[in-house]
Amino acid sequence: MSIDFLWVEEYRPKTIDDCILPQSLKTLFTSFVQKGELSNILLSGPPGIGKTTVAKALCDQLNCDWIMINGSEEGGIDVLRNKIKNFASTVSLSGGKKVVILDEADYLNPQSTQPALRGFVEEFHKNCRFILTCNFKNRIIEPLHSRFSNIEFRISPKDKGKLATKLFERVSYILKEQNIEYEEAVVAELIKKHFPDFRKLINELQRYSVSGKIDAGILVNISDENLKTLLSHLKGKDFTEMRKWVVQNLDNDPVKIFRRIYDSMYEHLQPATIPHAVLIIADYQYKSAFVADQEVNLVACLTELMSQVKFK
Repeated sequence: MSIDFLWVEEYRPKTIDDCILPQSLKTLFTSFVQKGELSNILLSGPPGIGKTTVAKALCDQLNCDWIMINGSEEGGIDVLRNKIKNFASTVSLSGGKKVVILDEADYLNPQSTQPALRGFVEEFHKNCRFILTCNFKNRIIEPLHSRFSNIEFRISPKDKGKLATKLFERVSYILKEQNIEYEEAVVAELIKKHFPDFRKLINELQRYSVSGKIDAGILVNISDENLKTLLSHLKGKDFTEMRKWVVQNLDNDPVKIFRRIYDSMYEHLQPATIPHAVLIIADYQYKSAFVADQEVNLVACLTELMSQVKFK
C-alpha cells in the first residue's frame, strides 16, 4: 500500500496541540515552540506512542529545515556520515535552524555508529540540532545521553483514561471521514487492546475497514479447543505448528494469551515445573508492553516454555 493511502500518515498531527499527549509533555513541547528554541533532544518510549510525530511537529512549527533518517534502515556509518554531512554542513536557505531527526536511534551500532554520531553532533552544533527517537533509551551510549535533553514518553494511570478518550474521538473522526460504519464498543475494545500504540491501532482499523465496517466480528476470542491445540504443539515440541498458531491468532491481545496459558497450567503441566513456567510467562508478558514485534515476543515465550517445562 502506498504511503499516501496510509491513514497513519494522512491523519498524522501537524502541531503539538493536535498531538495526543499527557499534559506535562504537551506543556513542555509547547514551551519549545513559544520560545522558538530547540536543543538536542532524545525522545524515548514504547512504539507508536507519538515520538516521531512530535519531532516532525516541532520542526514544522519552528520553521526548521529538517531531514529524517531511519536508524534501523539507514544506520550504516557511511550512509549516516554522508547524509548528515551533506545536510548539516550547509546553511538553511530559510535562515532557520537545521534539524536531523534520527528515528529508531537505538538500532545504531553502539560500538561504531553511535560514537561517530556523537562526533557529528559536536562538529555541527553551531548550525544543526539533532532529535533522536528510541524505544529503549538504555541502548543509547552515555556520551550521547549527556549531550541531549532526555524526554521520556510515559503515561501515568491517571492520564490513561483521558488519553484513551481523546484517542477514541480521533479515530471516530477518521472512520467518519473514511465513511466506515463502526460500533463504538468495538472501537473502544481495540483502543484498550493496543493502547498506547496509537500507530498500531490506526493501522489495524484501516486493515479491518476493508469491508466498510468495524463490528464485533473482528474481535476474536481464544476458545478452549484453540488453546488445547496450542498446548498440544508445545507438548509435542512442534515449533512449526506452534508458530503457525501464533500467526493465526495475532488478532488476540498477547496479554490474554499469556493469561489463558497461565490459567491452564495446573491442568496441563507437571506440578514441579509450574513455578518456572510462571516466571517465563511473567517475563514475556512484561516485555509485551515494550517490544516492537508482538509475534516474535510471543513465539520466543512459547519456545522457552516448549523447551524448559514438562507437560503431563
